[in-house]
Amino acid sequence: MKKLVVLGAGESGVGAAMLAKQKGWEVFVSDKGEIKDNHKHVLKNLVIAWEENQHSEAKILTADEVVKSPGIPDTVALIKKLKEKGIPVISEIEFAARYTTANLIAITGSNGKTTVTNWINFLLKNANYSVEAGGNIGNSFAALVAENPKENYVLELSSFQLDGIKQFRPNIGIITNITADHLDRYEYDFDKYVAAKFRIAKNQTEKDYLIFDADNPAIQDYLKKHKIKAKKLPLSSKKIETDGAFIDKKEIKVLIENNEFTMPKADIALKGAHNTKNAMAAATVAQLLKIRKQTIRESLEGFQGVEHRLEKVLKINNVQYINDSKATNTNATYYALDSMTSETVWIVGGVDKGNVYEELLPLVNKSVKAIICLGVDNEKIVKSFQNCVKDIFETQSMDEAVKMAYHLAKSGDSVLLSPACASFDLFKNYEDRGRQFKESVRKL
Repeated sequence: MKKLVVLGAGESGVGAAMLAKQKGWEVFVSDKGEIKDNHKHVLKNLVIAWEENQHSEAKILTADEVVKSPGIPDTVALIKKLKEKGIPVISEIEFAARYTTANLIAITGSNGKTTVTNWINFLLKNANYSVEAGGNIGNSFAALVAENPKENYVLELSSFQLDGIKQFRPNIGIITNITADHLDRYEYDFDKYVAAKFRIAKNQTEKDYLIFDADNPAIQDYLKKHKIKAKKLPLSSKKIETDGAFIDKKEIKVLIENNEFTMPKADIALKGAHNTKNAMAAATVAQLLKIRKQTIRESLEGFQGVEHRLEKVLKINNVQYINDSKATNTNATYYALDSMTSETVWIVGGVDKGNVYEELLPLVNKSVKAIICLGVDNEKIVKSFQNCVKDIFETQSMDEAVKMAYHLAKSGDSVLLSPACASFDLFKNYEDRGRQFKESVRKL
């Protein structure tokens, strides 16, 4: 019996362990931290051996193959030892793909990938497809393959997940955009981060499709320098002459092999230029799958968006509170600030991933009346904006930040949580941060 070691007992690790056990592997799960109770429960039920708060190297180095958590960098000493011994180290995405013949639609990008993933899943379900979404959101790909087999999977993939692929090949790949993010993981080298995103197309053939934002400079630059085998379908705000999608005055147009879909921009459920592109990506997939145009139209009109992404929470004293906790980089926050049409109290901060705040200055000048920093180290934020915003405050808890925003905001204003940073200094993750924001708002 071949032995699989799973490093990290989070959502992806436990999913990989479940699938491996089902497929007849001897499985051992090792986590350097504490394993959550619900994950322990799954491992115990399936009689899978596990350890927490340590990595027993002697045991791990006897593996035939290792699936590692996307959060573990390749630079860790244990990963180097495994590779020196010639033991393959792969991602859970790579492992799961071996055990399904489903149609795979994979989405990556610095921003917008969760919205696009959910929008495509919503659209395919409306068309009565056998489909489930997962990967970097919801259930892991491996858990879906083990417990919820479908004919189609829509997968959100982070660059970390793509780092661990060898042969994973999506039938349709989507790159929403690429801007500076996670540079701490890529030695502060933007080109390495771009290359990680483009791994989505690494194994694609001429039979596959790559949908991408043709207006994004990093994507344009990469495509000029590298050959991609997949059929390329650009998304653009300007007219294009090839198959793909573009904005024509007040309409979006999607053209695939002389089959055209058009729809007024005003009818798309989610507003903002970035969401128009997200809708175009979803419509392009639907056109490739030859879904009825009426179903596409209804799905673009009826989609409600995702939690923690420009989510309107409550209006109190005519002040709108908006939860954009999923904005973990400056580009995502750029979209949020750009969509503000009123004076805004902006709650920002967390773990900086190499952020450059200069691009936000014009938007901050235009609509931000006060900044509330919410993080352990706020020095860089204060320094970046002290010359254009007079009122900048520092806080250490969500309750304190929301109460302060309540006193600063006047009737007609907005309070926007759009942190531009990771959440791990004060919160478990961005979901925890967003939920705490909503709870604090409801307590006002």
